Amino acid sequence: MANERLRDALLQAGLTTEDVATKLGVDAKTVERWMTKDRTPYPKFRHALSTLLGAAESYLWPAAVPPERQATIAASEIVGVYPHRNAIPHELWDRLLDAATDRIDVLVHAGQFLVERPAFVPTLAEKAAAGVNARINFGDPASRAVSLRSEEEQLGKGVLGARIKYGLVAYRPLLDTPGVEFRFHKTTLYNSIFRFDTEMIVNMHVYGAPGAHAPALHLRKLGAGDLYDTYAKSFTSTCGRCRSPPHGERLSGGPHRLLQRPRRAQAQQHRHRRQRLHP
Repeated sequence: MANERLRDALLQAGLTTEDVATKLGVDAKTVERWMTKDRTPYPKFRHALSTLLGAAESYLWPAAVPPERQATIAASEIVGVYPHRNAIPHELWDRLLDAATDRIDVLVHAGQFLVERPAFVPTLAEKAAAGVNARINFGDPASRAVSLRSEEEQLGKGVLGARIKYGLVAYRPLLDTPGVEFRFHKTTLYNSIFRFDTEMIVNMHVYGAPGAHAPALHLRKLGAGDLYDTYAKSFTSTCGRCRSPPHGERLSGGPHRLLQRPRRAQAQQHRHRRQRLHP
């Protein structure tokens, strides 16, 4: 029986059996047998290949990692537990943001607390300029999921949608920034996710409580673990269902127009550009 998970992981990473063999110092036929005959590599190769592919050992070779060890590894991926999201130290948020070199992923309804930190938006711009990819997924204010969540948090009808719209304005400076992508989802959000490379904050949602008062986990990815990967896959799945309108599209009453610069400011910017080109 072939190991389709391993085969797919290699394809997703754009690697051939020869590439893997070279990086791990083994024969290409050995790597081929790992895929086609579902042979289980030695632990050192499992760990190296898991790290190379960015996939958990327990996912690539479920039978190779006993349940007891999986539970131990999962516990090791938990760096910290906070009774409420607002109990997370500001220094931790700053460190995670400053240390990111590959990706920053945010999945929220509003996430207004992020832009209340003055350095957040400028730092995102700096990170994007340095090659960091940022994906920020907001709840669609007009969606049933956002309306229901507003009721469940006892905020009142339409309050959460209004918060989302209000919070979007702060992101306008990032609208045309290469590497920063905004999307809007209509999914039921069980957790807000904040991923910074291989570390993550997961803010669980609790019925009747706002996100700031709900528990949060600080996770760090381990090669053999799958707790971190579970939430990372959830982000990816939600991202695939998000809406990202073409540049310049305006939706009447929708959130996307709030990310667009005011027409007067756009016109003024165009005039300044023409003056520079044609003094």
